[in-house]
Amino acid sequence: MEKRQWGFILVLFVVLITSIGLFYTPFDPTQVRVVDRFQPPSRTHWFGTDNFGRDILSRILVGGRWSLFVGGAAVFLGSTLGVFFGSIAGLGGKGWDEAFMRIADGLYALPSILIALLLATIWGPGRNTVLISIAVGNIPVFMRLTRSHILKVKEEPYIEAARALGASEFRILFRHILPNIKDTLLVQVSVSLAGAILAEASLSYLGVGIQPPDPSWGRMLRDAQPFAHLAPWTVIAPGLLIAVTVLGFNLMGDELIERR
Repeated sequence: MEKRQWGFILVLFVVLITSIGLFYTPFDPTQVRVVDRFQPPSRTHWFGTDNFGRDILSRILVGGRWSLFVGGAAVFLGSTLGVFFGSIAGLGGKGWDEAFMRIADGLYALPSILIALLLATIWGPGRNTVLISIAVGNIPVFMRLTRSHILKVKEEPYIEAARALGASEFRILFRHILPNIKDTLLVQVSVSLAGAILAEASLSYLGVGIQPPDPSWGRMLRDAQPFAHLAPWTVIAPGLLIAVTVLGFNLMGDELIERR
């Protein structure tokens, strides 16, 4: 089986269990039952319970939606803005190119975690803080990628022919240039999704991401860390789901790169 197929299967598995969590969970994922705390995996609680007696499987099913939503929305926003600004830099002339590339250099110097901590001090922690910080971290990646490919193809004969026929720069961009670089952008989207989901888990683990009572895989790891030696199943389940999701998107990206 090819890597892309394995990647597709892993991502499909994560999307499936997340979709199930939208409609069904074995227990209320936020219900506290101290009497059931630290129950090991069993027929009743397949993945066991945590320090508050909450069912881990139910929290995994619900927590996945926030990890995928925040990661996906951040990459969508970051890629859209990055392609937009990169297109202006590539087609707007030397002045625009220099200005936007200096902005990209500045954004590169600010990692998502630092941006999230800065926003958390202003707005407070939460999913919007994580979403915006990850999106901002993805903007310079797509800016540089789009700009570099536009500079390569904008002097090609078919682009010159389109200009000679009176096509506007807007039409040239959307009719001729972006369709030729869409495969490269899709590869970057796949890789960025893996990084965004890992970043969301990391920020939630640090306490600036998804806040209680909403569960997320990163937040579950943070809450379970003090009890890992006592109840290792509280760490294994969310950690494994994060690893499977990131691996799936990375395998898809690797396969797309090889097929280009």
